[in-house]
Formats: sequence, C-alpha cells, structure tokens
Amino acid sequence: MSELPAEKQLGTYLRDRRTKLDPAAFGVPAERRRTPGLRREEVAQRAHISTTWYTWLEQGRGGAPSSDVLDRVARALMLTDVEREHVFLLGLGRPPEARYQKSDGVTPRLQRVLDALDPSPAFIRTATWDVIAWNRAATAMLMDPASLPTKQRNLLRVMFLDPRARKWHDNWESMARLVVGAFRLDSARAGALEDVEALVNELSRRSPEFEAMWRANDVLAASSDGIKHMEHPVLGSVSLEYSSFAVDGRPDLILAVYNPATSADAGRIASLLERRKP
Repeated sequence: MSELPAEKQLGTYLRDRRTKLDPAAFGVPAERRRTPGLRREEVAQRAHISTTWYTWLEQGRGGAPSSDVLDRVARALMLTDVEREHVFLLGLGRPPEARYQKSDGVTPRLQRVLDALDPSPAFIRTATWDVIAWNRAATAMLMDPASLPTKQRNLLRVMFLDPRARKWHDNWESMARLVVGAFRLDSARAGALEDVEALVNELSRRSPEFEAMWRANDVLAASSDGIKHMEHPVLGSVSLEYSSFAVDGRPDLILAVYNPATSADAGRIASLLERRKP
C-alpha cells in the first residue's frame, strides 16, 4: 500500500489530535456530542481561522498552509513542541523556526556531554548568544564564564567589551562583523528582539565599533564549521576546528565545539588542563 500524501497525513494527524481533546478543559459546556473531542468550528475559532479553511486542512485540501496558520492551529490543539514540529514537517516539509526560551542553565545530561568533550573546548549558547553551559577546556582556552555575573555571560559583550578578545582572534574585525550579523538573524528568528534591545543599546553606548556594525544592518548566518586560529596567553598560536549543532529537543540552543586541529594542539590543550586541575 502506498503511503498517503503529506497533505492527507497532516489532515489525519490534526483530526486525531482534535478528537482526543477534552472539551471541558477548554470551558466548553458539557453536552451530548456525536463525536469525541472538540468540533472543527471550535478549533477554528481558537486558531482564529475560518471553519472552512480548517476543514480543508483536515481533508488534505487547499494547498500548503502558512507557518502562521500552522502555529495557530498548533496552539489551538495544545500540541507539544514535538507534535508541533511533526505538523510543520507534514505541512511544510521543514521544522518550525526555533522559539526563544529564556534559560539560565542546562540539564545534568547536557552538562555531562560537555564534560565528556574535554580536551575540546565546548559551550552551549542561546539564540541571544548568552553562554549558559561550558566545559573545563572552554574555561582554559576561550573564557571563564563562571568569573562573570550571569547577565554578562554574553558573547557579544565579550567580543566588544573584553580587551582580551582582540588578542584571541587573528582577524577580530571580520569575526566581530560575523558575530553581529549572526546575532541579529538569530534573535529575530527566535522572536527575541525585545529581549535583546537593552543589550544592543548598552553595547551601542559603550562600543563605537559595535554601534557602526549594528547600524550597517547586515544579516549573516553563523557558520556551522570552520577553522579558528587564536593566540592563547599560555599556549601561543593554536588552531581549532569549529562545529556547531542544535541541541536535541531544544532547537533554540546551540552546542559549539572547538576540536584541536592537530594532534599537537590536542596534546598541548590536554597538558594545560592537567596543570590546571584543582
């Protein structure tokens, strides 16, 4: 038997979710109903779309819905993040954009993943470029977030306000422009522009270079891989292979890993970590 087209699969899934909802949980008066769950018109009303359009969705008609419509339907049906992603994959052939969630830390499982990556520096950042978790190698090679107040553990703050950042990067200006452009894109994509307004205003006041780059309105995608050459205060010149990954179950978080580019670099970093053991 051939698999149903994606439009039909989407309609079947929406209908299944709708019929499994408890009307009483939505304040719908108790009454005799022919079918379980909410009615189509009730879901449509909650999603602020026409009943006809929602009916077409369940019937697999009407073409591909917009991401806005799918978002509203997902909220109307009280879908989990995983269910919402499934709906987007069926309806648009892609996952939804990451939604910004304020976070001050990670689960113990994620921290153990970071710790297991030593001697490769690694950290986890949010869509607003706040560093919320890191390993020992990152502390030794990049920066020590623990030495900063929580609100200052932001990569843009470090890039523009920490004088050491200019020594870490062999081409600071190019890297700074990339960071600003990627930050603009990530924060907008995650719907966090209001959350970063205070940070942008502060950096604009304190750093003329940031203000100029921000006013340029460049939007850039952060590279998911590449080679980073840095000048370490103890080890001297070090080359690191940069890779980034979305965190499973939290697409608004990014895992950044800096693998030593050579076995010699790996050995030097491992030796540094050994010397820094408490």
